[in-house]
Amino acid sequence: MENKELNSSSITVGGLYDMLLDSVNKEDSRPVIRLGRVDPTDNPLFRTTTVALDAITTAIHSLNFNCYPPTLGLLEAKIAVADHLSSHLPHKLSAENVFLTIGGTQAIDIILPSLARPGANILLPKPGYPQYELRASRCNLEVRHFDLLPERGWEVDLDSLETLADENTVALALVSPSSPCGNVFAYEHLKRVAEIASKLGIYVISDEVYAHVVFGSKQFVPMGEFSSIVPVITIGSFSKRWLIPGWRIGWIAICDPRGIFQKSGVVSKIIDYVEITANPSTIVQAAIPEILKKTTNDFHSKNLDIMREIAKIFYDGCKEIPCLNCPQKPEGAMVVMVKINLSQLEGIVDDIQFCSKLAKEESVVLFPGVMVGLKNWLRFSLAVDPSDIKEGLSRVRAFGLRHAKRS
Repeated sequence: MENKELNSSSITVGGLYDMLLDSVNKEDSRPVIRLGRVDPTDNPLFRTTTVALDAITTAIHSLNFNCYPPTLGLLEAKIAVADHLSSHLPHKLSAENVFLTIGGTQAIDIILPSLARPGANILLPKPGYPQYELRASRCNLEVRHFDLLPERGWEVDLDSLETLADENTVALALVSPSSPCGNVFAYEHLKRVAEIASKLGIYVISDEVYAHVVFGSKQFVPMGEFSSIVPVITIGSFSKRWLIPGWRIGWIAICDPRGIFQKSGVVSKIIDYVEITANPSTIVQAAIPEILKKTTNDFHSKNLDIMREIAKIFYDGCKEIPCLNCPQKPEGAMVVMVKINLSQLEGIVDDIQFCSKLAKEESVVLFPGVMVGLKNWLRFSLAVDPSDIKEGLSRVRAFGLRHAKRS
């Protein structure tokens, strides 16, 4: 783990997770505390709704969906997703506006090549989700980073957008609610992002995999709310809100009442890529209408109450660790960024070494911030049992005290 070149374009999140697990001391009898991977199914408190189980069971027993799916997706599923998204937008989406994907990851893998052209660049947030870096590097799309500002609740550094963009900039991407920062962007702030993007003549990619997973004082605002200002491509998924990441079902939604994506050929390119890639399972697609129609608010509210409790436990516990600083209490998503105060530590030079030594000495797996573009920070997953949060933070505190500089 001494690779100084480790970054988000050289290794996948899964690859790093496996490397850190390999660093755990096999002679440590304590259970491994996994605070790195964001998979809510690891937490026994999180279980999907019986509505989803019944819908998938019905689809299987019908024997109507053992076939290959239509290339562009089951019409009933596309209509259901379009109606679901439209209920939170000022304009109505149609089935033609929706493309079903194998999770949010495939959506990224389709969108970025659809926007790429020789010499083009894209604006990505720092910190951000590593898949954007990986995909951009493979379709010759230059990446330019704008900062999310911890001292301002992880808001976008709006002043930097115009400085970064030029005539070859095709889009900016934003994860909202934010992964990995755990913040929720306010309405007026997102509107300003839309206005600046419109001024620059670029599109907005709004990654809303954590849509409605908010448990602080702010409400979730879909970027499609501002699609009359700037064309928006929305990425969504069932993985987090419905707690079924293994079902691998997501979508691309074109939020563009002025039809700019259609006129520019972007929609045609998206269709071209959809037609040559793998499709989500027909059975899972068939379950979508029932899942969206019958899931109760109680199911979502219960999960948000759990996340709210975990966020409080984490934020309060983090205050007890001298070498860490959490700039704000998590408000949404299932992750949070924490800064390492390296000046207080002896023999630890960066976040990679911190995570490597922590895994070896305390059997705690965390992600170094460099993986999401923010060196000498840590990314914690909150999608874990409260007892694991408490035990994990206790071990991190012991680790920090053991390596603290002596005066």
